[in-house]
Amino acid sequence: MNVPALGPRGEGWVAAQLVLFAAIGLSGLAGISSISGGPAVPTLAPGAVIIAVGLLVAVRGALDLGSNLTPFPRPRAVAVLVDRGTYHFVRHPIYSGLVLAGVGWSIATVSPTALVLTGVLGLLFDAKSRREEAWLTERLPGYAAYRAHTRKFVPGLY
Repeated sequence: MNVPALGPRGEGWVAAQLVLFAAIGLSGLAGISSISGGPAVPTLAPGAVIIAVGLLVAVRGALDLGSNLTPFPRPRAVAVLVDRGTYHFVRHPIYSGLVLAGVGWSIATVSPTALVLTGVLGLLFDAKSRREEAWLTERLPGYAAYRAHTRKFVPGLY
């Protein structure tokens, strides 16, 4: 399947994810305001833990990428293959962590709308990662082998 570039560096993908981040955030805030007295106590703590774990995974992934880090799917001209740290377990830990944080936000704020939008974000990241991986395969000689033995988003599953 040929995934569109949406700009020379994939700027359209980044714009779409920013719109979804805002929509997820606002949906959660709407969820908070619709609950008398704030979020239900039983959902706040587990949601906060899931947010924290998701952000930890995303930040660790960003740190593991180092100078390769870019919000765009097209890799930097000087990119090198990173297969250590979080990238030993999954190919896109930043995307995984952000989706996990979105799930946590949806739970903490009791927002079904935010949860649905987080699912849409996951689908967007899946498509964006296919575009990114096509460029990575062209640019990095070892990427195809790395891709063959490392899951995309969830260790051991997907």
